[in-house]
Amino acid sequence: MIAIKDRSAVRAHAGAMTAIIMGCIDMHKFDGRTAIVTGAASGIGAAIARDLAQRGARVVAADLDADKARSVADEIGNGALSCRVDTADADSVAEMVALAMDRTGALHHLVNNAGIGGPQAIVGEYPLDGWRQVIDINLNGVFYGMRFALPRIEESGGGSIVNMGSILSSVGIAESAAYVAAKHALIGLTRSAAIEYGQRGVRINVVGPGFIDTPLLSALPEDRYAGLTALHPIGRLGTSEEVSALTCFLLSDAASFITGSYHLVDGGYTAP
Repeated sequence: MIAIKDRSAVRAHAGAMTAIIMGCIDMHKFDGRTAIVTGAASGIGAAIARDLAQRGARVVAADLDADKARSVADEIGNGALSCRVDTADADSVAEMVALAMDRTGALHHLVNNAGIGGPQAIVGEYPLDGWRQVIDINLNGVFYGMRFALPRIEESGGGSIVNMGSILSSVGIAESAAYVAAKHALIGLTRSAAIEYGQRGVRINVVGPGFIDTPLLSALPEDRYAGLTALHPIGRLGTSEEVSALTCFLLSDAASFITGSYHLVDGGYTAP
């Protein structure tokens, strides 16, 4: 096993494996398709936007940070667009979908990736404004995305949606009640929509990442980083590219018989 402290070697190994898997699946092609990715300015969202563009999709990179979203769109190319979206605002989400339709003439895929962690507090002391904000972004925002995108995807001949859940869609954790509640609810919302749209040509699934090696986590002291790593039986944290690999598979025609499902990419975190 690669030593936990050898972070660069772990990332290089994970990246190489992801490239092999993604490169071997021709059915991951998205030529001629339009895909919206929310929370696309960095991290998992940027990785998904990049992978979709590399496989032929015309991507709409959407984020609250319009400048960073524009930078991602410029970087990934293939006619990518960008827009500012506040996923907690239904009108903003509707405008995002309208932009995709107006500029590309169709919409085939949506990745509801935008989300926040929210305050940390026990339930009896949880701030009410924090609860509302997390539910607005992490749950209502996903509903808004599907509410406005589903008719357009159906109109465009069908496609697929991935909603970004979490390991906390299936297990709990202390002092994050709003986040856990929203991510659990996401599965029920997804399954209901999958039943409704199964015969309308739209598949809808949830991806549940474990702890992902972001710059924020990489900056942790070595003992805290190692503690997080130890929670994953595989012996390391995940990468944004690994989450993207699973997401792009579920969006693709290679997953044509998969809908209403919750798929973990968690290094075994939920296995014990």
